[in-house]
Amino acid sequence: MASTDSWTLEIESPVAAPRLFKAGVMDWHTLAPKLAPHIIASAHPIEGEGGVGSVRQFNFTSAMPFSIMKEKLDFLDMEKCECKSTLLEGGGIGITIETATSHIKVEATANGGSVVKVETTYKLLPGAEVKDEITNAKDSLTNIFKGAEAYLIANPDTYN
Repeated sequence: MASTDSWTLEIESPVAAPRLFKAGVMDWHTLAPKLAPHIIASAHPIEGEGGVGSVRQFNFTSAMPFSIMKEKLDFLDMEKCECKSTLLEGGGIGITIETATSHIKVEATANGGSVVKVETTYKLLPGAEVKDEITNAKDSLTNIFKGAEAYLIANPDTYN
């Protein structure tokens, strides 16, 4: 029987929490193809207007082991810079993973920056094993937020 497991990640940033949340989470589908075109060929909303229940799709280049990823926004609190989402398709769903959810919260720090806190919970398909996938997922998330951070530092008037 497959069991449910989880992993966590924290990423520190000098960028204020609301800006990093908007760029690195809420509008990542717009920024990603510009900032990481070698990985993300395109991305777009496919349902909704960005609120709870919205679905967006990321289309990857051959640099990734899967071609697409669809995620649904399950919970959103813009004031607290917090959201929860469910992976619907791609990213290992149906191959090694039965279900996967992520909880992201970007919290302000005393120095005016922020810390991104991620908790991902997943259930593997029977007989499936996790090898490098967790490390790869953590590296990908770190790259997303560091890419958004670099963009925000270079463009101080955006996402204010």
